[in-house]
Amino acid sequence: MKSINQLTRSRALQAFVAPRLQTTQIPATNRLWKRCFSATPATASNQPGIDPLKLTITKTTTPKELIPAKDLVFGSTFTDHMLSIEWTAAGGWKSPQIVPYQNLSLDPSSCVFHYAFECFEGMKAYKDSKGQIRFFRPDKNMERLNKSSARIALPTFDGEALTKLIGEFVKLDSRFIPDARGYSLYLRPTMIGTQKTLGVGPPGSALLFVIASPVGPYYPTGFKAISLEATDYAVRAWPGGVGDKKLGANYAPCILPQLEAASRGFQQNLWLFGEEEYVTEVGTMNLFIALKNKETGQNELVTAPLDGTILEGVTRDSVLGLAKERLVPQGWTVSERKIRMADIVEASAEGRLLEVFGSGTAAIVSPVRSISYQGKMVDCGLKDNEEAGAIALQMKNWIEGIQYGDEEHPWSFTL
Repeated sequence: MKSINQLTRSRALQAFVAPRLQTTQIPATNRLWKRCFSATPATASNQPGIDPLKLTITKTTTPKELIPAKDLVFGSTFTDHMLSIEWTAAGGWKSPQIVPYQNLSLDPSSCVFHYAFECFEGMKAYKDSKGQIRFFRPDKNMERLNKSSARIALPTFDGEALTKLIGEFVKLDSRFIPDARGYSLYLRPTMIGTQKTLGVGPPGSALLFVIASPVGPYYPTGFKAISLEATDYAVRAWPGGVGDKKLGANYAPCILPQLEAASRGFQQNLWLFGEEEYVTEVGTMNLFIALKNKETGQNELVTAPLDGTILEGVTRDSVLGLAKERLVPQGWTVSERKIRMADIVEASAEGRLLEVFGSGTAAIVSPVRSISYQGKMVDCGLKDNEEAGAIALQMKNWIEGIQYGDEEHPWSFTL
């Protein structure tokens, strides 16, 4: 016979996967639940989708002065315009607009303020050596934004349609993309719930907007390896949670542990999970460990699996793809598996830890010099005169080569 706890857990899981709705509830609520949790969100509703042909453009009458590329600070300068698309449960997606960059006007009761109905993406546009504007894997960003929005009962959309609209927005503000290598236009697609209510439920209205910020190289003077503090007193994500989605609510709780680590001289947290202390992410980046496998002696590139405790990083996926294509023929193995902090400590002590680096949109790769763990410093394989290992450098060069069009690749295309 099942215990009460087992029965309770079983019923709770069934309720989460297939929410029970009374037959007296209004049909619109049923449709909203189906739309938000459907495996095929693009076809889950007969309401109007995003239509690039209905785009209207209102150009600014007060264009901004360009800031010299060398003075750019990440996320502090914004372009002249923004892309904006409203949605309602009753009418679907409204006509997209490109308008001058401006403040949003929201009611104080808007559900985004009270229940964190908010998700976002981070992607970039580049100028290649011919002055052409390029995108890098925008389909992956659109796919992830749809997963994030569906998870918090916000509307989904046609990713190709939104990519076209973002392309028009970028072309309009293309003067903000610096020509120099390493510079780009950082794009922030964002979705928020805008319904005016203090009731907790699926939002009946939402706003999708995209803003852009010209940015320079993450390491303007070259790589600078960082030191991490292994963090076991706070948890970033857990299986069954939402740590694998790009929700704004995932980021604010991580700031205090980061400040505490910084107070002890460390640049970022290394998030550990569970009694086994599995390594998950570094700060807001995915993590890669290059080491010699203890059992096979073979070089191995390891990253945590997509089990709900890490974000589905676009750069992570790119590193994995390139590693399988270009490192495996050199004798490497590439693994998505759980790895404990104790395994890293052991590999370091035995001289098998080759290098450790984070991966993300902003930096591409971020080399790690050492990790503080249980009061001791774990060396991550870099020599004293090195700021990056060979694999991190290769990945940076390979990915940048694709992003800027030096190498023709399906991941990168011109607008």
